[in-house]
Amino acid sequence: MCGIIARIGEGDAITKLVSGLENLEYRGYDSAGVAVQNGSGISVYKRSGQVSELKDSLVSSVPKGNVGIGHTRWSTHGPPTDENAHPHTSQTDEVAVVHNGIIENYTELKEMLREKGHEFTSDTDTEVIPHLFEQYLEDAPDNVTAFRQTVRDLEGSYAVAALVDGEDAIYAARQGSPLILGLDNGEYYLASDVPAFLDHTEDVVYFEDGDMAILEPTGVTMTDMEGNRINRDVEHIDWDPEDAGKGGYDHYMLKEINTQPNALSNTIEGRVQDGEVNLEDFPPGTFDNVDDVHFVACGTSYHAALYGQQLLSNAGIRAQAFRASEYVDASPGPVSENTLVIAVTQSGETADTLGALRQAKTEGAQVITVTNVVGSTAARTADEALFIRAGPEIGVAATKTFSSQAVTLSLLSVRLAEDIDGASLPGDVDEMLETVYDLPKHVDQVLETTNARAIAEKYTDSESFFFIGRGLNNAVAKEGALKFKEITYEHAEGFASGELKHGPLALVTPDTPVFAVFSGDGDGKTMKNAEEAQARGAPIVAVASADHDVIDIADSHLEIPETHPVWAGLLANVQLQLVSYYAARLLDRPIDKPRNLAKSVTVE
Repeated sequence: MCGIIARIGEGDAITKLVSGLENLEYRGYDSAGVAVQNGSGISVYKRSGQVSELKDSLVSSVPKGNVGIGHTRWSTHGPPTDENAHPHTSQTDEVAVVHNGIIENYTELKEMLREKGHEFTSDTDTEVIPHLFEQYLEDAPDNVTAFRQTVRDLEGSYAVAALVDGEDAIYAARQGSPLILGLDNGEYYLASDVPAFLDHTEDVVYFEDGDMAILEPTGVTMTDMEGNRINRDVEHIDWDPEDAGKGGYDHYMLKEINTQPNALSNTIEGRVQDGEVNLEDFPPGTFDNVDDVHFVACGTSYHAALYGQQLLSNAGIRAQAFRASEYVDASPGPVSENTLVIAVTQSGETADTLGALRQAKTEGAQVITVTNVVGSTAARTADEALFIRAGPEIGVAATKTFSSQAVTLSLLSVRLAEDIDGASLPGDVDEMLETVYDLPKHVDQVLETTNARAIAEKYTDSESFFFIGRGLNNAVAKEGALKFKEITYEHAEGFASGELKHGPLALVTPDTPVFAVFSGDGDGKTMKNAEEAQARGAPIVAVASADHDVIDIADSHLEIPETHPVWAGLLANVQLQLVSYYAARLLDRPIDKPRNLAKSVTVE
């Protein structure tokens, strides 16, 4: 779950390496480092802490060289110390390596290398790679062969970039962790994610598992693990570099909350025409053979999957949302060619979701992925991909991508209900499809009129925070609680509203505000549940339209525009995102870089 960057070309590499690390810091911010080939050895600069601290340390001694690698770390093996920061070097400093992933057999490799006289200075699994590479350099006919022998010995997941002293080249390989090549008129980049080099190029090549590459000033050579030359297509990423910046906002999260209207407009564009859903690669009849649907996802994407599951269940389709980390081991029931598995993943690189996706394919299921990233591993592994078109999201706490995922799955649910035998579209589906185009405008209205800051000021000193909702709003409540705990570090839980009295009510006190979501569907029971909490002293914050009955009994109110119930929950979600954001500001939390978390979870 780390971020790697590498660059080769004319001119000094260090400025572009550091800016690439700044753009990748959402992938990890425990420590950071760079290594540059300077003509008289490999210069390594690394330290614990954020990229800004590394950058400050380079001011007085800027390393020179046109070839370099860099890394920003999310710790898996060993604490975030200077010694455990990447790049790691070999016994004689002849090799420097950055790595994203987990080397599962590093203990055995370390023991073997120790027997050959190698000494290790860190707690990481990564350090075995440069030592192993150096060991093979002793007898291999060339550096490429030694690198190939090295990566063949590695078990687990990795994206690796390596330097060898005295050679203007970068050696790279991928197995299970993302790695992308950027091409820019004689300059070449490697990175874990596109934003690392988006300021320089939008032309990319996606590595596939088992790919190796040598980057030299004259070009890039790609091979498989046997040394056979391979060609990968160059793809153009249609992202504006400004989309990956803060754009004048104090935090990426606030920017991404505020750009949801644009993201949603992109998500919806062209997908509802003449009152019918039109989903590019899924024409009528695509899902005729589907008997049941499994969603697999993690975190925020799992809550979007719950949204989709509820819509399919409402249409009479057997559907279940699984946490991807449990899917392989949890015996989800019979999986066959008549099972549709929908993998929901913002990055398309989430390790647990990819594992579930591959398991489903092995068992013969039809697999599609709903993702934000063209060319991602999930998009290439699934039978088909449906893109949410939200644009780059940098804040670790997902915001606009949840909204775009939920809308995409809502439209997909209509497409499925039209095909699957025995399913029935809701009677108000025409209204649902007609009002989806109002959603961006309604989100704008929420952003312009919200009193979320005042609500945050009123309740931030509370002991715990509960979020409740029914039906589709159960997913919204769970997502609201996740957002709150992610960035405020305060205790928050989301429940199906009817579950309050089956245990959680024991925790309710006057110091536990309850955020209750109302969308115009099943609200009477949620209102009763809210009153039960209020009778025990809990203040009720109603997230509802202006004329809703709950306003008469609520202690506070977050207003949402009147709209179809399927979209009302997503407007409520925007209000809850804003409450979380302002509460985190009041508590002086590092909003874009919450402790212990990273954006793209590429390890299991």
